[in-house]
Amino acid sequence: MVEIVEKQRFSIIGKVGRGSANEGPKWIPQLWQEANSNFAEISHLAKLDAGGNIAGIWGAMSDVDEKFERWKKEGKYLAGCEVQDDAIAPNGWTKWVIPAFKYAVVKCTQDSYKETFHYMITDFLPQNKYTIAGAIHEFYDPKDNKDQLALYFPIEKI
Repeated sequence: MVEIVEKQRFSIIGKVGRGSANEGPKWIPQLWQEANSNFAEISHLAKLDAGGNIAGIWGAMSDVDEKFERWKKEGKYLAGCEVQDDAIAPNGWTKWVIPAFKYAVVKCTQDSYKETFHYMITDFLPQNKYTIAGAIHEFYDPKDNKDQLALYFPIEKI
């Protein structure tokens, strides 16, 4: 089921990398490994929800110029966690401020990722007269099973 949600500007601190769009599975996992193994360095900056849990873990994407446009042949990926907007990234970490967008959000698993992504691009978005307005992001809710994530397809800048 696809939900349409508005998300105001938000900040993420994480480990950034750049690579070929076609080879994401080769270079992105090492960013997660680096972010996860050094998380203690930024854990005090993590934004918390009302229950005191980490608000969210993000795999944020951007074009190489960091304008948060879709990947072309290359892209950038930030494996990190949502933080307060005034947080300052420690040495070796990168902070991105993601602009406000209206998103089409769909949940999937690592196994259904490619199929879900394809469905959104080829079926859901065109059938509902949406166009992609920026880079797509991955959201990992710490309360969900580790295999689950939500894909955020930006459909309108707000």
